[in-house]
Amino acid sequence: MDRDKILLTPGPLTTTLRTKLAMLRDWGSWDSDFNEVTARVRRSLLKVVHAEASHVVVPLQGSGTFSVEAAVATLVPRDGHVLVLDNGAYCKRAARLTTLMGRKCTVLEFGEATQVSAAALDEKLAADRTVTHVVLIHCETGAGVWNPLEAVAEVCARRDKGLIVDAMSSFGALPIDARETRFDALIAASGKCLEGVPGMGFVIVRKQVLQGCAGRSQSLAMDLHDQYVYMERTGQWRFTPPTHVVVALAEAIAQFEAEGGQPSRLARYTSNYQTLIHGMSRLGFMPFLDPAIQAPIIVTFHAPGDPRYEFKAFYSAARQCGFILYPGKLTQLETFRVGCIGAIGPTEMEQAVQAVALALENMGIASGEPAI
Repeated sequence: MDRDKILLTPGPLTTTLRTKLAMLRDWGSWDSDFNEVTARVRRSLLKVVHAEASHVVVPLQGSGTFSVEAAVATLVPRDGHVLVLDNGAYCKRAARLTTLMGRKCTVLEFGEATQVSAAALDEKLAADRTVTHVVLIHCETGAGVWNPLEAVAEVCARRDKGLIVDAMSSFGALPIDARETRFDALIAASGKCLEGVPGMGFVIVRKQVLQGCAGRSQSLAMDLHDQYVYMERTGQWRFTPPTHVVVALAEAIAQFEAEGGQPSRLARYTSNYQTLIHGMSRLGFMPFLDPAIQAPIIVTFHAPGDPRYEFKAFYSAARQCGFILYPGKLTQLETFRVGCIGAIGPTEMEQAVQAVALALENMGIASGEPAI
């Protein structure tokens, strides 16, 4: 096959040739040209969620999880109390990193096939006045659930609690408007719906909140307040930046804006999702989630009930056809996941469905129908 394999994952994901070509030049980390690229990226990221007047952007080296950890450590006081709304694997990761950093953490659990509940949050906050911050995963990609950011934010604002939003798999695709939805921090990364390459996370922090965070983080490298102050003073990163990742993101953002920004990206991903669902249903596959709470980012499917099914063989067969699938992330059921994001459209999704059909045929499986 003469093309790169298409990544049907929630990031890293398939990028355009233009984005790849942007990485062919070397950049000096303190050079004025690179500093201008960083400044341009930061300005553009604020515009995506209409946060220019109220928030600042602090970029950080590393994966998105680095930035989640940095946000919690920087924003939550050492004696703070974090409530994590948990309906999946990435919520559990947020709770674990909060605990590892020595902050008190309580988990409010929901089912993997349900949205978190703003009403349940309100009840919990009424019962426990010690909670200072709430962590929400906007799109829980463990199953693909689209969680109700606006409703959760309304409760947090009314009860004067800090809200930290992991928008890793939603930023740039699902609508977020900082003018209408109050959050203290919103975290995302370069290699997701902006369709850059992995290696840079960023935190969009409310200005008045960040001002009071000096000395709060126990980490040198992941102190967002220090990173922000230094970057504002010098235009530079404190430590060696992922230069190629940053310039690739700048190019990816230019394409994002030319496409029409968030509404157009959501429309394309929704079309990808619909093409995938229709095609997979023809093969007998059943999605795990109710469509009413499914984000058009990544779809979890029940594994085929045929005893000959085995994920590694299924993955390998689809891979030979040029498509990289994703294993399931659920604790109780055998599933697999298919991403709808990246520099792909409905044509590639139709090809992906055909690759799945060929994989089933190679395995001697007549239908993707689950055992349940």
